[in-house]
Amino acid sequence: MRIRTARRSDLPLLQDIERAAGEPFRALGMPTVADDDPPPLDLLDGYRRAGRAWVVTGPDDRPVGYLIADPVDGAAHIEQVSVHPSAARRGLGAALIGHLAGWAHERGLGALTLTTFSHVPWNAPYYTRLGFRTLDEAELTDGLRKIRANEAEHGLDRWPRVCMRRDIPGAGHDPRPRGTGRHH
Repeated sequence: MRIRTARRSDLPLLQDIERAAGEPFRALGMPTVADDDPPPLDLLDGYRRAGRAWVVTGPDDRPVGYLIADPVDGAAHIEQVSVHPSAARRGLGAALIGHLAGWAHERGLGALTLTTFSHVPWNAPYYTRLGFRTLDEAELTDGLRKIRANEAEHGLDRWPRVCMRRDIPGAGHDPRPRGTGRHH
């Protein structure tokens, strides 16, 4: 397993991963999610050019999973993380999220956030196992409220959804006094 930044040539493969990762939703009575189009190539390329698209690859360097993220209100917001079902249950999604946590920490972002389906086993319950907690309405930032509103316009509120957060220890605040001469 190797995590690297996405390349332009990877982008059609990311769409294939997304289509395959959507199929299990069909068995849960969520065909609209299963049939949803993957992110368009120009959107994926925007994440790639911004340095916020990563892939996890197999031994042949072919992507089997990916993650794209946005900075939102002082956190790294996971816009999408998907692993091809043929590579599922190997810790690849967790590895991508761990990689993002390192990236966010380096940039002083204090947390990871995401929105997800609350009742889908590989969604909210999975993220809870990875250290995320569900935010209540009062904890939502303006950016998260906007994301949820966009999701509702897209019809995702047909099923229960939640916002989740995982704090990044030591990020967002440098406790060392200024002027010590130390560099990070």
